[in-house]
Amino acid sequence: MKRFYKEVTVAEVASGYEVRLDGKSLRTPAKAPLLLPGRALADAIAAEWAAQGDRVTPNSMPLMQFASTAIDRVGPQRDSIVEAVARYAETDLLCYRADFPTELADRQAQVWQPILDWAALRYDAPLLVNVGIMPKPQPADACRALRRAVEKLDDMVLSGVQNATSCCGSLILALALLEGRIDAEEAFAAAELDETFQIEQWGEDAEAAQRRTNLRADIMATQRFLELVQS
Repeated sequence: MKRFYKEVTVAEVASGYEVRLDGKSLRTPAKAPLLLPGRALADAIAAEWAAQGDRVTPNSMPLMQFASTAIDRVGPQRDSIVEAVARYAETDLLCYRADFPTELADRQAQVWQPILDWAALRYDAPLLVNVGIMPKPQPADACRALRRAVEKLDDMVLSGVQNATSCCGSLILALALLEGRIDAEEAFAAAELDETFQIEQWGEDAEAAQRRTNLRADIMATQRFLELVQS
C-alpha cells in the first residue's frame, strides 16, 4: 500500500489515546477506533507509522498489529481466546522432558524447572513433569489457577500473552515474560531449547535459521508490547 499521509501525531481523548494520520484518527483493519490505554504505547505505534517509507508495510508494525488484534479479535472473542490460551497449561512445553540423551534432559531441567517452580509459587499452580511426549493429565486445581490468571488480563495484555503462548508453546513462559521473570531472549532460548540442542548436534539449514530469526523477533516485539501496555 502506497503511503498516503505525511504527518503522524498522538492525541489524548476521553477514553485514552489515539494516533492520527494527517489529523485523521487511525482505525484498526476492522475499522474500529484504535483507542490505546497509554501514551507510551500510542507514541510507539505512531513511531511505527512515521518510520514507513513510500509504501506502508503492515508486517513492519508489530505493535500496531498487537493493538489491532486486541480490539478486533480479543474483545469480541474473549471467552474463546481465554479458553485457548488457558488450555496450554494442560500440555505445557516445560512439562515434557526427554529421558535421553542425558545432556538434553539435564539442560531441560536446568532451564525449565526454575520457571515452573516460579509459576507454582506465583499462581499456586504446580504442574507435573512428564518424561516423554505422551500427554498426561495435569492437576485440575493448577489448571484452574492458571485459567484465572489469564481471565484477569485485559484485552491488550491478553493479545500479547496469546501471541507469546503460541510462539513459545507454553503458557508458563508467556506469563513469565509478562511478569518480567524472564526476558524475550530467555523466552526464546527456553522455547527453542530442544531445537537448539539438535542444531548443535547436526547443524542448521537456511529454512530453520529463518524460522528461528522470525520467532525471536516476534517474541521480542511481544515483550516490548507488553511493557508498553503496562507502562
